[in-house]
Amino acid sequence: MTIELLTIEVPHEMAGMRLDAALAELFSEYSRSKLQTWVKAGRVKVNGADLKPRDKLEGGELIELDAEPEVIITYEPENIPLDILFEDDEILILNKPAGLVVHPAIGNWSGTLLNALLYHAPQLETLPRAGIVHRIDKDTSGLLMVAKTLQAHNSLTEQLQERSIHREYQAITHNRMIAGSTIDEPIGRHPTDRLRYAVNRDGKEAVTHYRVISRFKRHTHIQVKLETGRTHQIRVHMAHVNFPLLGDQLYSGRFKMPAKCGEELEAVLRGFKRQALHAAKLGLVHPKTGEYMEWEQPLPDDMVLLLAALAKNDVDEER
Repeated sequence: MTIELLTIEVPHEMAGMRLDAALAELFSEYSRSKLQTWVKAGRVKVNGADLKPRDKLEGGELIELDAEPEVIITYEPENIPLDILFEDDEILILNKPAGLVVHPAIGNWSGTLLNALLYHAPQLETLPRAGIVHRIDKDTSGLLMVAKTLQAHNSLTEQLQERSIHREYQAITHNRMIAGSTIDEPIGRHPTDRLRYAVNRDGKEAVTHYRVISRFKRHTHIQVKLETGRTHQIRVHMAHVNFPLLGDQLYSGRFKMPAKCGEELEAVLRGFKRQALHAAKLGLVHPKTGEYMEWEQPLPDDMVLLLAALAKNDVDEER
């Protein structure tokens, strides 16, 4: 079986941590027990030396991990079409359609992006989550990156932790926005509804930047840049500042038809069954070449139709 050598420099803020605790954070795709087994087997080198799991780190050391691929994905491959924008031996960039679940879970054990990836590239069964290093919600469309090797998975995960992955979204919100801003509010589980997340003082740091692309009388088309990547972050943050995403049944409350809504816009709104959110731009450093690469994906047809209907309704209202 192929052995992959993974290397990472210990951040200085980890000074004083035990080796086993640091490994659990730096190589979170593996279980603590697996990492400890590898340490004891001499497959983890710290500046070229063998350490014990309890040994303390100073920060700045180079860790080398001989990681042995093993089958950790037990889901069935499924022949589901993928819209692949870029692929080489290290990474895969795809455009996920709205309605496709990324990872199997209760209620969606098959028909997911993970099942499709296992069919497209069977070797992904040896990677955590079949190489999926970040997710977008089922009803969000757009760009998603997938690692095809352990080294690439490690690199992309590290870039996410360092916040160097460029992620840009487009969204349509309720209410007319005057200007963009930054939301810096922690996000955690909702205190009473386990399906939802909320701005929560005990939550994790979450930072969202947004700016206006175009305004309508009662809606706004915005660009959003993520500094962090919490679950439902854009949806939670925009609802928190009273600009919930159009079509977001979880965070925008009960659906109400806007005032002075013409028949054409009403039909489009009633037919729009998801949050109006699209992952439009993705930028990263290639794990092997070190080259910065960036992809853009235009808005899907349903959001284009929605924007056109909002614009037309504003014009009709002026007549």
